[in-house]
Amino acid sequence: MVKSVAPYQLLKSWSTDTGWRDSVDSVTVVVCAYTEARWATLRRSIDSVLKQMSFGDELLVVIDHNDTLLALCREGIAGCVIIPNRYSRGLSGARNTAVQQARCEIVAFLDDDAIPVDGWLDALRAPYADSRVHGVGGLANPHWSGGKPRWFPDEFLWVVGCSYLGLPFSIQPVRNPVGANMSFRRVAFDSAGMFSETIGRVGDVPLSCEETEFSIRMNRANPGAIILYNPSARVEHHVLEQRRSFRYFVRRCWAEGMSKAEVARRVGASAALGDERRYTLQVLPRGIWQGLRDARAGDLWGVARASTILLGVIITAGGYCIGRWRKSPQLISD
Repeated sequence: MVKSVAPYQLLKSWSTDTGWRDSVDSVTVVVCAYTEARWATLRRSIDSVLKQMSFGDELLVVIDHNDTLLALCREGIAGCVIIPNRYSRGLSGARNTAVQQARCEIVAFLDDDAIPVDGWLDALRAPYADSRVHGVGGLANPHWSGGKPRWFPDEFLWVVGCSYLGLPFSIQPVRNPVGANMSFRRVAFDSAGMFSETIGRVGDVPLSCEETEFSIRMNRANPGAIILYNPSARVEHHVLEQRRSFRYFVRRCWAEGMSKAEVARRVGASAALGDERRYTLQVLPRGIWQGLRDARAGDLWGVARASTILLGVIITAGGYCIGRWRKSPQLISD
């Protein structure tokens, strides 16, 4: 979500000069995987990364406590280093395993269902020519399996792990990047510590916010550090059929509220919710009015989108309130 700071000034040395690579460090790209069900997208993600790598870059594939998938990757994938998650089961543990293994100065993270488009790695790498930049995130564009539901509002694309309506359209500072497409300087982990393994996704359980909590800690440990959102660094994030359901929308909103409550407990409500207040007070009302205007113009699904926005706010706020009362995040059971 957007950080309230002055617009970031592009440096000509990396925005226009084709020789910027001379001053930019190499990148360790990390793809975290946990299930054979995503084998096809995992292979496509790896193939796309390998085509974009430069001399000195490396690709790590971290398998999250799945021996069958680990053996399958070691047998069927070449050109990268494949390692098991050495820490707690979940996305944070897998990422921490990669950070300790990484040998490059920049560490970029991809989900196993996110396919980088051509130019992704260069766009992610380039802003690091500025020493103030400690993190760069990119655009996660939704690729819907079965098509986007007509009731689904673009303001809530974060529900399916994608960039949502309300993010900037040009390169700008943000509080934290989208987890499916993000990168940090490796030294950021030296000063701020690792991703918290008690926050975030474990398998299909839709908890989140580990990148939010880490980004806040990183900025506090490095005053003056900047995290940028660069929409030119784009991935196609595949949205599976089961995530198209209204039931998943409800569970994910509830989980987001619970996760935000845990972040607020750790870093304070002001830091955890500052961007969310702007989003709720500015972005979402525009979305509701747009849905009603769409309905007036003949698209009756506009009423459903407006109603979904309102319901999403209520459910997320409810999850947050319950999460503040409980000691740890809990979810609606399946």
